[in-house]
Amino acid sequence: MSVDALIEQHGKSDELREQALSFQENAVALRRSLHRHPEIGNDLPVTREQVLQELEGLPLDITLHKTTSGIAALLTGDKPGPTVLLRGDMDALPMPEDTGLDFASVNKNMMHACGHDTHTSMLVQAARVLAERKADITGRVLFMFQPGEEGYGGANFMLEEGLLDVPRHSDGSESPITGAFAMHVTPSIPVGMVAIKGGSLMASSDELSIVIRGSGGHASEPHRTDDPIPVACELVQALQTMVTRRIDAFDPAVVTVTKISAGTAFNVIPETAKIQGTIRAVSAKTRSKVHQNITRLAEGIAAAHGMSAEVELNLGYPVTVNDSGFASFATDVATTILGDGKVAQLPHPVMAAEDFSYVLERIPGSMMFLGATPAGMSPGAAAPNHSNKVMFDEDAMALGVSIYAGMALRHLGVRLS
Repeated sequence: MSVDALIEQHGKSDELREQALSFQENAVALRRSLHRHPEIGNDLPVTREQVLQELEGLPLDITLHKTTSGIAALLTGDKPGPTVLLRGDMDALPMPEDTGLDFASVNKNMMHACGHDTHTSMLVQAARVLAERKADITGRVLFMFQPGEEGYGGANFMLEEGLLDVPRHSDGSESPITGAFAMHVTPSIPVGMVAIKGGSLMASSDELSIVIRGSGGHASEPHRTDDPIPVACELVQALQTMVTRRIDAFDPAVVTVTKISAGTAFNVIPETAKIQGTIRAVSAKTRSKVHQNITRLAEGIAAAHGMSAEVELNLGYPVTVNDSGFASFATDVATTILGDGKVAQLPHPVMAAEDFSYVLERIPGSMMFLGATPAGMSPGAAAPNHSNKVMFDEDAMALGVSIYAGMALRHLGVRLS
């Protein structure tokens, strides 16, 4: 659909973008404050207090979650209708920062290296934008300020605590959550652009741990032992062969062994060898198949050498699956806001994982990547997310605020202008 046709359908975005830009100074200030004081995991007391201070005075019904530092802020429009959920994650990573920024982290081995400080600040500004348009809104907007995305399952905790239990309107009508949307900033896409795809967007992420158990002895007499180390090495190779020969190349998986532990001395054959690593898949079907194959291979190879294998697969985040219709809708809204040629369709999923997947398992919605390549750098040369030197162009934040707000307005049937 042409941009002109999209504008006719959704309305002009000029006013919305100007509204978002009017909060850019606030967005930058909050982002830099959060960046300077990062926190890790599900307990983010300083971050939560900052967000609450920023939301003060807005017409929001705020619920403070008890199992985590999560915040659910509900904006109710002047007319009853359904609810749309907007998510922003708030936690940082356990790593040092070496950006040299004057607002770099002051907390040792803690860094906002995945841009969650920008997500949080953009969602706060989106709340301000939408609060100003409360009279136009038919329904509600639920702002999900989520801790613990970086491996702590914060989204799942918030869901289990009743995040989606939106109360009825004052007239008794229901207000079900009918859509969910999130963005993730990346320096690998230029400012002014976003990227998305329908279907599987990001991979599942599981932990692999296998202990090969044999019998130890003197290194000079391997025939009197059951040496687990060659078996572990054989298994590492077999896992890679399994991926290329048992898994459909068009529904891929990654099995990466990242750690092998065995032995205590140069002349001692140990009793055990331990293999650890990560498993990624972009469909539930392949995820299950890989798990079954790993167990079968480990136990079979160990048994062939007269030994045993203890396989432990710790389930992490599921596949992040964008609803195809919602992703198409998000593409149209973003194109209306950003212009023609500014929304890229990803050719394949990203093999990183994301716990917004838990929300998308329950609510149709989508996640989108927001470009934020630092000024003067090319996307390919910029330090990536999770790097100790990653930086983001803060000009992208006003666009992110526009898209957050635009998605909420259009999902609830309100024109952008």
